[in-house]
Amino acid sequence: MLPKSTSSQANKPLTRLSNIKGHINMEGCDPTVFHHDIVPLAPEDPLFGLMAAYKKDDFDNKVDLGIGAYRDNNAQPWVLPVVKKAEELLRKDPNLNHEYLPIAGLADFTMAAQKLILGADSPAIKDKRVVSLQTISGTGAVHLGGLFLAHFYPRNPKQLYLSSPTWANHNQIFSNVKLPIKTYPYFSPHTKGLDFDGMLSTIEQAPEGSIILLHACAHNPTGVDPTRDQWKEIAKVIRAKNHFPFFDCAYQGFASGDLGNDAWAVRYFVSEGFELCIAQSFAKNFGLYAERTGVFHFVTGAGPDAQSTIARIGSQLTLLQRSEISNPPAYGARIASLVLNDPDLFKEWQANLRTMAGRIIDMRKALRSKLEQLNGKEGSWKHITDQIGMFSFTGLTEKQVVKVKDDAHVYMTKNGRISMAGLNTGNIDYTAKAIDTVMRETE
Repeated sequence: MLPKSTSSQANKPLTRLSNIKGHINMEGCDPTVFHHDIVPLAPEDPLFGLMAAYKKDDFDNKVDLGIGAYRDNNAQPWVLPVVKKAEELLRKDPNLNHEYLPIAGLADFTMAAQKLILGADSPAIKDKRVVSLQTISGTGAVHLGGLFLAHFYPRNPKQLYLSSPTWANHNQIFSNVKLPIKTYPYFSPHTKGLDFDGMLSTIEQAPEGSIILLHACAHNPTGVDPTRDQWKEIAKVIRAKNHFPFFDCAYQGFASGDLGNDAWAVRYFVSEGFELCIAQSFAKNFGLYAERTGVFHFVTGAGPDAQSTIARIGSQLTLLQRSEISNPPAYGARIASLVLNDPDLFKEWQANLRTMAGRIIDMRKALRSKLEQLNGKEGSWKHITDQIGMFSFTGLTEKQVVKVKDDAHVYMTKNGRISMAGLNTGNIDYTAKAIDTVMRETE
């Protein structure tokens, strides 16, 4: 039998949370932990802020040269015809389901992506010393690479060098994973081309074993690329200083229309025996902007332990990926995989790439021609056609950028970068005139 309660126990009221709360003095207590001095208001992303301002502008002849996405000659997004075919094949596939992909992604896609960037006859692929993980587009690939290096790169202190300027998000990504950042000179405002001597000198003077981030082609934001001979010189210096190359490749095939040409630098470094990593994006060259389709590749050096080394590296990359996104999305990878692995679709994709690259090249020629006609100085805008890819550094100052937006409603980033894809036969005369006018008025 249970013991009987004493009268004092029986009469004792139960202690409830409401009663405890009543004894806590809440007066004057601030329930907010995350004050402004703890979590300040972050600045608006400049590019997305520019896009928002453009959308709000009700001026009929406004021109968007900030957008980093391909537009056709009618200023409309272009779904690649080959992508439409692949989507139709997916819709008709009776075995299609929405099960999870493996942590490393769709293998048919990542293996095809390896061959695309490294070349089907790559010694690294033949020696099985490459590991590839599907990522959340090129941004996710850069992040995964940065995270891996932050955890495992053995140099102390670690140091990562970015070009000046570079894609703005590089700074945020590498800062978030706690990799210390420095810069090497890249763009010369005087020649509006590559500051090759400054670049080479800084890389040469960097602490031995630094991580050097390189744009494989169509440098963002400048559109300025090293020549093949210059790439060879860069490789020599990186080799001499035992630096680690990290390639960011967002525009393969989109830059020149030739997949092999745009991957030349990466393939050269691999052929020279470098251990390196690559962030590869399929946003631009497939038009899969919203599908976030990318791959991260790690290539280890040749040697008897190469396969065991790459297996260990792959295991750690998989662990990092699992903790961040668990596994990647399937739709974009399935589209790209169908195209990359089917000879007929692949040929059609190459034609689509030539269409996009060709239109941008035509716009470069037209803009240069019209600007030089307006100012009467032949060769003064040569840098527009010397540069390559989606973006061009015009040379406009921030003051001129603001004025051309305020006066003519032509939108570009504050550093004077324009997206060539935003130009078309309907707005190029207006744009050229607006740029010429603002330059005359601010000389």
